[in-house]
Amino acid sequence: MKIEPITVSELNRYMKNKVADDEFLNSVFVRGEISNFKNHYSGHMYFTLKDENSLIKCVMFKTSTATLKFMPKDGMKVLVLGSVSVFERDGVYQIYCKAMQEDGMGNLHEEFERLKAKLEKEGLFAQERKKKIPIMPKIIGVLTSRTGSVIRDIINVSTRRNPNVYLRLLPVPVQGEGAAEKIAEAILTMNEQNLADVIIIARGGGSLEDLWPFNEEIVARAIAGSKIPIISAVGHETDFTIADFVADLRAPTPSAAAELAVADINQWENKIENNKNQLKHLLKNKIDVMRLRYEKCMHSRVYTNPLQPINDSYLKLDTLLKRLQNEMQKEIKDQRNHFTNIIAKLETLSPLHTLMRGYTITQKENTIVNSAKLLQKEDKVQLKFYDGEKEAKIL
Repeated sequence: MKIEPITVSELNRYMKNKVADDEFLNSVFVRGEISNFKNHYSGHMYFTLKDENSLIKCVMFKTSTATLKFMPKDGMKVLVLGSVSVFERDGVYQIYCKAMQEDGMGNLHEEFERLKAKLEKEGLFAQERKKKIPIMPKIIGVLTSRTGSVIRDIINVSTRRNPNVYLRLLPVPVQGEGAAEKIAEAILTMNEQNLADVIIIARGGGSLEDLWPFNEEIVARAIAGSKIPIISAVGHETDFTIADFVADLRAPTPSAAAELAVADINQWENKIENNKNQLKHLLKNKIDVMRLRYEKCMHSRVYTNPLQPINDSYLKLDTLLKRLQNEMQKEIKDQRNHFTNIIAKLETLSPLHTLMRGYTITQKENTIVNSAKLLQKEDKVQLKFYDGEKEAKIL
């Protein structure tokens, strides 16, 4: 019996139809861990779902991603609801996801939001209560795991930026049961013994469950009660924990935390050198300006001929005095002429002037007699001449 070959496309189409006819595969509910996650610009999501032994490709189209309440990422454990189908072109089967939720994280999310709202209401996230990070700290306290890339990154960045800075590591568990208590205890120890100028709390990325110690209330209150400024660098840049909100400063990564805590000594040296040069330049300009002002002053008349202003004042005073004398003489002359004119007028009107022409003034008992009717026979009168007086008797 001769068997006729079929094409690859026919085989893949056959497998696709077989899978499509399986009711179980039309609605599967799968638990697994995300890896190779890609959020395509089109809005579709492509990733692999795996467990300890196997993996399967998954795709979630834009129409379904709109209902997601979280952003999937590598390492996240999720529950996926969808259907299995064969992608005919590549001959692979994959899950077409219709819905997705974090595996066992629902309660943790609710607890996260509850605690976040509570602490925010108490003011633990308020900007005004946050402490400033020292510009040039001498000792950097680091709370993280004793081993791993986090501490190595912090050491590398810190020593590169400032070889003189001292790193004081206080190892703490960064995940698992009891980790939150250990972290809070380490923060308290750092403060009680004054072991650092600034503290970095750090760990690498992970799932919400892995990062949960940094969402515990005991850690949040320890950070809020710290007198030493604290930088939180927990997880990846997209991860946010309660510790991030309470800390005085959040860094996206442990390396970034080291950069924020440790000043770049080279930049400061360059800045000091630039400031020194600028100060020299400004001082030189100031000296040049003062020298010009000095030379201008020394060439002024005040210094070359200091008595000149006094002599000018003398001349001015003499001129004013001469003018005053002239004004006074003119005024005296004008007053004398005026007085002479008045005297002349008075002499013209004077009774003595009339008496000199032969007239007399008759008085009776010191009263001028201006009518003959006022005199009787035998009355005695006084006759006043211009050069004297005589008595007379009326006959």
